[in-house]
Amino acid sequence: MNNIVSLKWLLARLYESDIVIVDCRFLMGKPDAGRELYEASHIAGAVYLDLEKDLSAPLDEDGHGGRHPLPDIFALTVALSRVGISNESRVVVYDDQGGAMASRLWWLLKYLGHEQVFVLDEGFTAWTNAGFPITAEQRVLIPSKYLATVQHTMLVEMAEVKELLGDERVTLIDSREAPRYRGEVEPLDKVAGHIPGAINRFWKDGLGESGAWKDADAQADRFADLDRDRELIVYCGSGVTATPNVIALQEAGFNKVRLYAGSWSDWISYSENPIATGDE
Repeated sequence: MNNIVSLKWLLARLYESDIVIVDCRFLMGKPDAGRELYEASHIAGAVYLDLEKDLSAPLDEDGHGGRHPLPDIFALTVALSRVGISNESRVVVYDDQGGAMASRLWWLLKYLGHEQVFVLDEGFTAWTNAGFPITAEQRVLIPSKYLATVQHTMLVEMAEVKELLGDERVTLIDSREAPRYRGEVEPLDKVAGHIPGAINRFWKDGLGESGAWKDADAQADRFADLDRDRELIVYCGSGVTATPNVIALQEAGFNKVRLYAGSWSDWISYSENPIATGDE
């Protein structure tokens, strides 16, 4: 599947009327930094959507839903409409975080039934280094109307994950770094470890040394030990960095892939849920 587009692909289509470019840069722990970076300089014509203000719901008081709960569908469609995204738009999303934030918007648009959405390979710094058009000017937003056709089968909730623990027809994939997966460190959440039975596939391993996405064959190599007939449930800390693994799995030809959007931060908000540490 073609979910990733090159810098030159976008350059050739930069001013086509149905293209909407979305800047998703965001720095964890510095919630205003992404917008400030956008306002200082961005790809010509790009609009900005914020991970926490636009692409997540407010935090639940009990911690349920995780650190980045899925946004309300209506609120999300309002945000998309506000920046000019319609059902007919070809949307190209980028960040400067290896595709993690951009992949969140990619997944959300797919979840809403939008097919024409792509992640820009390499990101903003590579675009700038290539000498391609950047600006500090913000385009005049012409609102559109976005109508969602929610693809419920792309999502899995905590109760179903718990019910499927130990089911041989399902593979859980933890997308965090190995030390967090093993429970050796936990910089963000209150409890360390992973969901019992999960295997570890760090999302950044989907990128090459240059920061570009690996091709379909290389992605397939990352997941060569997985049964293509099994259902795959992907999670991370808060449902953001799992989404690059969803893309990588699709690029590798896996079709039965769902996201546990609440992820680890949602799982541990239920004190009765089991926790594993070490390697599986």
